[in-house]
Amino acid sequence: MTDPEDLAERVREGDLRIHELEEHADYDTAAHARRLLVERETGAELESIGDYAFPAEQADPNIENMIGAAQVPMGVVGPVPVAGGAADGEHYLPLATTEGALLASVNRGLSVIRSAGGADARVTKNGMTRAPVFRVAGVVEAAETVEWVEDNFEALREAAESTTSHGELLDIEPYVVGDSVYLRFAYDTKDAMGMNMATIATGEACELVEAETPASLVALSGNLCSDKKPAAVNAVEGRGRSVTADVLLPGELVEDSLHTTADAIAEANTRKNLIGSAKAGSLGFNAHAANVVGAAFLATGQDEAQVVEAANTITTMDAREREDGTTDLYASVSLASLEVGTVGGGTKLPTQAEALDILGIRGGGDPPGSNADALAEIIAVGALAGELSLLGALSSRHLASAHEDLGR
Repeated sequence: MTDPEDLAERVREGDLRIHELEEHADYDTAAHARRLLVERETGAELESIGDYAFPAEQADPNIENMIGAAQVPMGVVGPVPVAGGAADGEHYLPLATTEGALLASVNRGLSVIRSAGGADARVTKNGMTRAPVFRVAGVVEAAETVEWVEDNFEALREAAESTTSHGELLDIEPYVVGDSVYLRFAYDTKDAMGMNMATIATGEACELVEAETPASLVALSGNLCSDKKPAAVNAVEGRGRSVTADVLLPGELVEDSLHTTADAIAEANTRKNLIGSAKAGSLGFNAHAANVVGAAFLATGQDEAQVVEAANTITTMDAREREDGTTDLYASVSLASLEVGTVGGGTKLPTQAEALDILGIRGGGDPPGSNADALAEIIAVGALAGELSLLGALSSRHLASAHEDLGR
């Protein structure tokens, strides 16, 4: 067996580069050698980082230069009562976070939703996007390129889908800016989040565009996708799953459980989430939807950088008067761009796979895409619960005291 001490020393001496260690030892030994090197270079002690519970080789598709694992506390909320197009019944939702009081708050919101009979949820749109940018001489060539793309969608679909046994090309939306042509490809990637799938498929289609039009590819991603950045195009057109969850809460339930009124929550939502967000120039009009999405992403192996698109959420709260004069609360969250999957990427790592097992949606669904749809719907109901709880705490002026009570 190769000695990690020897490997670390060889890197220090310049005989090996830090990314070459797996060529000379098994993956765990290579990770051990890197920890020794980093400890000696920095003076840090990496005992906890090195105490991980899966073979390092299993993480090879997910990381380079591995030294160990980051351990984030994971809890569960729920059960989440959801009547969805793909999810149905009650599900415990695993959330990984370092923010104290978050799970307690979401659980409070879920308790109210459960008392009201559960929430409805639906995926209303699905499409993972990749938008290459091409160079043309001017608007005449741009128009020629766009016309060819529109006339030859089937040929482009055949080229794109030749690279995958699962993905389906749904649409190509052209955008022209001077001598730049952007083509926003959208794919149904089934149960995969599908970013890599979309990239490879689009690359194949781009070769056909270059061969048949005056356009020359500049970059396979032209940022009109738009991936891992705040972008209005995702808020309007969607990316990944667009999903909405809603619930109607009886007024007396709002008063008994959230210690406020439907009118007070609706006003807080309007003045905070709608007007306040508009004044701030925010793309998201919500209280903290990304909190729940981010924790769910870490727990279930999603691409954590894509949580930025989760901020493209609009929360609505509407006080509805019944015939007997009682005022109920209609609450909803609409997440325009929730990029999730249950196969591929980080979902194959052991703790993340176990978290998906908790939800009962690990791997591919039947029919394909149903597991990822279910995950989107469950996360949406979790986000709805978080919005209800926080807005309830704000409108009842209990937010600070709740954090004080929990010592966080």
